[in-house]
Amino acid sequence: MIRLYNTLTRKLEDFKPIKKGEMGIYSCGPTVYWNQHIGNMYCYVQWDTMVRFFRFLGLKVKWVMNVTDVGHMTSDEDAGEDKMEKGAKREKLTVWQIADKYIDQFKDSLKLLNIQTPDVLCRATEHIEEQIQLIKLIEKNGFTYKTKTGIVLDTSKFPGYANFARLDLSKQEAGSRVEVDLEKKQPWDFLLWVTNQPKHVMIWDSPWGKGFPGWHIECTAMSTKYLGSKFDIHTGGKEHIPVHHTNEIAQAYGAFGRQTANYWLHNEWLTLKEGKMSKSLGNVYTVQDLVAKGYNPLAFRYLALTSTYRQGLVFNLTALKATQVALDKLVSLVRDWQMGEGRQTIGKDDPEKIAKFRQEFVERISNDLNFPEALAVVWQMVKSDIPASDKLDLLLEFDQVMGLDLANQAKGKKEVVIPEEIQKLADRREKLRQAGKWQEADIVRKQIEKLGWKIEDTGHGYCVG
Repeated sequence: MIRLYNTLTRKLEDFKPIKKGEMGIYSCGPTVYWNQHIGNMYCYVQWDTMVRFFRFLGLKVKWVMNVTDVGHMTSDEDAGEDKMEKGAKREKLTVWQIADKYIDQFKDSLKLLNIQTPDVLCRATEHIEEQIQLIKLIEKNGFTYKTKTGIVLDTSKFPGYANFARLDLSKQEAGSRVEVDLEKKQPWDFLLWVTNQPKHVMIWDSPWGKGFPGWHIECTAMSTKYLGSKFDIHTGGKEHIPVHHTNEIAQAYGAFGRQTANYWLHNEWLTLKEGKMSKSLGNVYTVQDLVAKGYNPLAFRYLALTSTYRQGLVFNLTALKATQVALDKLVSLVRDWQMGEGRQTIGKDDPEKIAKFRQEFVERISNDLNFPEALAVVWQMVKSDIPASDKLDLLLEFDQVMGLDLANQAKGKKEVVIPEEIQKLADRREKLRQAGKWQEADIVRKQIEKLGWKIEDTGHGYCVG
C-alpha cells in the first residue's frame, strides 16, 4: 500500500486512485520569465521520480504540467508587475521572446536531469478560452463580483477558504496581504480576470472587457481540461499553499462545488547553507552552470534523491562531488557486470534474496516517496553476494524509478584504467582507515595525489579517478 502525506488533511494517507490502474497528476510548472535554477528543478526531480514509480508499479499515469507565461504578478497575488513583462524589460525583448527563451532553458534542464517530459506541457496563453469559460461557470454559480480592477472571486461564498493553509483571516484582514483594490469585499478575494491594465502587452477580449487572466485560474482551467474535474494528485512547492493553491481550491469550489484533487503534495525547498536560493538574491545555480563546472547533471539528480520531498535539501558543491563519485561507481559496476565480471553461480538462497531486495525497494518508496531509504536498499543489493548478473538486472530495474540513466552512461563513458601501483596504494589506505590509522592513511592519500590521481571516500567505500 502506497502512503502519501496529503496537505489537505495534514496526514499520511493510503493512496487510492480514482480509477483502478490509472491516475492523473497535475504539477505546478515554471513561470518562464527567467532561468529555472536547481532550486526550481529539485521539485521536478522529485515529482518525475514519483511518476516513474507509479509507472513502475504498472499504473497508467497521465502527467500534466503548466507553463505560466501571463498573469503571475511579482507579489504572487494581485499586486505588482506581471513577471513576464518584468523579464521583457530586463532583457529588452518581447514577452513572447522571453517565454520562448526560458521555455527552451526549462526543457534543456529537464533533458539534462533525465526528467520525463510531462504528457501534457501546457502554456497559459494557449488556453485563454478555457480560462474564460471556467470564469463564466464560476460567475454563473454566483461566486464573483466586479470591481474597478476586474472580475473578483468572492471567497465569502466558500466557508472553508481558510482551511487548506490554516489561515488566520483576522491577521489577513489586518494587512498581511497587499491591498490593491478597496472595492474588494475581503482583502484576500482575488482576481480571476484583470481589466484595468490597458497597457499590459498581453490582452484578450472577454465578456468582462479586454484584459488577461489571473495567475490562479490558469491551473484550474488546464488541470481540469486534461484530467477532468476530479483527479488524483496535485503537486507544488510549499510556497503555493497559502495563496496559489488556497485560491485554486476556492475557485474550484465556485465552479464544481468540490475539490478537484484528492491528494495535494508539497515539496520543501532546496536551500543553501546561508538560506533560500532565489533569483532576487543572485545566489542561484542552473543545471547548465553545474555542467559548465564539470559535473554530470545526473549527479544532481542523485543528490536530490538523497532527501525526501518533504525534507528538502541543503545544497553545496561538496555534497554534489560526493554524489558524483557514488554515481560513477554505479556506472562502473553496470559496465563491469555487463562484461560478465563478478560471481555468476546462483546459490540456493539467491532467488529469495533477489525478491527481498525488490520488495524492500518498493516498500521504502511506498512510504511517502522515501527515495533515500530506497537508495540504501540499492547499495545493500550492490554489496550483497547475489550473482552479478542478477545485480545488473535489479539495478537497471530500480533505475527505471531512479532515472539515473545508468545503462546509457555505462555505454557512453570510457572505462578508467587504474594503474596497479595506484590501486595497491588505494587498497593499503583503505585498510589503514578501517584500522583507525587516520594519519597514516592521509599520508598514503597524499602519495596518490602526487602521482596525479584523486581518491574520494563515500558511504560505500572509495573511488579512484
